[in-house]
Amino acid sequence: MQNMKVTFLGTATSIGVPVIACDCPVCTSENPKDNRLRSSVLIEIGEHNFVVDCGPDFRFQMLRAKVKRVDAILLTHEHRDHVAGLDDVRGFNYSLKRDMPIYCEQRVIENLKKDFSYIFSDKKYQGVPELSLHFIENATFSINGLEFVPIRVMHHKLGILGFRLGDFAYITDGSFIADEELEKLTNLKVLVLNALRLTSHFSHFSLEEAIAIIEKVKPEKAYLTHISHLLGMHNVISKTLPQNIHLAYDGLEVEIEKA
Repeated sequence: MQNMKVTFLGTATSIGVPVIACDCPVCTSENPKDNRLRSSVLIEIGEHNFVVDCGPDFRFQMLRAKVKRVDAILLTHEHRDHVAGLDDVRGFNYSLKRDMPIYCEQRVIENLKKDFSYIFSDKKYQGVPELSLHFIENATFSINGLEFVPIRVMHHKLGILGFRLGDFAYITDGSFIADEELEKLTNLKVLVLNALRLTSHFSHFSLEEAIAIIEKVKPEKAYLTHISHLLGMHNVISKTLPQNIHLAYDGLEVEIEKA
């Protein structure tokens, strides 16, 4: 496996931070690390670029990170904060002169066809995004010769996917992971896991729950994402975390050297 760079394009929950009309200390913070777009990551490995999730901030995230090429987009699930930016892949259609490969489960594909019916219409309007849909299950699959390992995660009652590539794994929106799926997360250099807030939530891990999972699978380093304003100030919470666990923030770049 080659060296890898992971860029956090966004690290917020579905409503972002700051939250509209909220005057809490986090939402009014002047620290840029408290300002979060919807969660997504860019994975760069060799000449390949992959994006996990394509939320409503996708256009700005691509511009901010100066991304010129995306080889494929992997979708964890169909919720709008993870797919609403699909219309903006048109820029890559134009520049790369090809369809954008989308990898997701069959249920997600069916939801995309409903939510973006104009993209998949038999009589397409000129200029709509050009996507090529690739059906995946909870089984290893390859993109451009690189093997991705899905991890089944429960988002309350909805089964969604995390992804492992080499020594890196990315999981968001989880509230439960079965032991057999946790086994896929052993011997990681970097694990990214969601941690919504300090108190419990029915469909997302709390900070305490996320730390417990990290301590169970023992990655060399872990980064927390999908963070709400209810978690607290970045600089304050960071000081309370174990040495190998960090709060991610928008624009953070993590280098992962090959074994």
